[in-house]
Amino acid sequence: MQAEIYDDRRCELGEGPLWHPRRKQLFWFDILGKRMLSRRGDVVQSWEFDRYVSAASWADHDVLVLATETDICQLDLTTDQMTRIAPLDADSPNTRSNDARADPYGGFWIGTMGKSAELNHGAIHRYYRGEIRKLIAPLTIPNAISFAPDGSVAYYADTAVGKVWRQPLDRHGWPKGSADVFIDHGPDGGPDGAVVDGQGMLWNAHWGHFKVSVYDQAGNLMRDLRLPARQPSCPAFGGPGLNRLFVTTAREHLGDDASDHDGVTYAFDTDVRGQEEHQVIL
Repeated sequence: MQAEIYDDRRCELGEGPLWHPRRKQLFWFDILGKRMLSRRGDVVQSWEFDRYVSAASWADHDVLVLATETDICQLDLTTDQMTRIAPLDADSPNTRSNDARADPYGGFWIGTMGKSAELNHGAIHRYYRGEIRKLIAPLTIPNAISFAPDGSVAYYADTAVGKVWRQPLDRHGWPKGSADVFIDHGPDGGPDGAVVDGQGMLWNAHWGHFKVSVYDQAGNLMRDLRLPARQPSCPAFGGPGLNRLFVTTAREHLGDDASDHDGVTYAFDTDVRGQEEHQVIL
């Protein structure tokens, strides 16, 4: 599998790719640039915000659900109107949203973290049918939020400590019992965003390591997909057959060492089918 450039607009901190299954359109974010980008064929778009926005899911054909530094919002793509759904760490001015993904039950899991990645300032929250609840804390850089196809487990990581956990879920999608360490990379491993394919394999971007790694359901490494960008941040499956893997990357902290490869969005044609991204129930 060879990486190709899907979109050459450079992001300081590319994150949160979402393939909208109804619109057949990819959305992603430049968190530090306070913007959302999109591409459908040759049509490119971007939206500017007044605060950090990091990830999205979808509520219907024309409405996205956004995770921002202060709240969860819905964005009407036909009018560009944003409406607050619920506050998110609104009383913590030094935190922002990070990785997020909808679960198979219609909930929306969102990681928050310190704006300077302060130790243990982060957490994972879940919005579900009008309620937002803090699920997991403390964390430093929450990432890799993703779900098994049957909805039995959630995965999440703390990039700062290099671990990915597997959390059993109950029949409503709430954590049930304790999480187990799924993969332990050590503090230099850099597990960032992740997605689970239709067979239950975890595809995990490795910040600082030029790769996305694929793990089976027992946590065994199956293969690595190499990228020319040093800081892959998050993968997402999309395309007509859900077999294209889109990967965001970042230029953050690279300074003069950044190359033209860093910060752009890549795509791989894979031999597997991903899961359709789940709908958030508002």
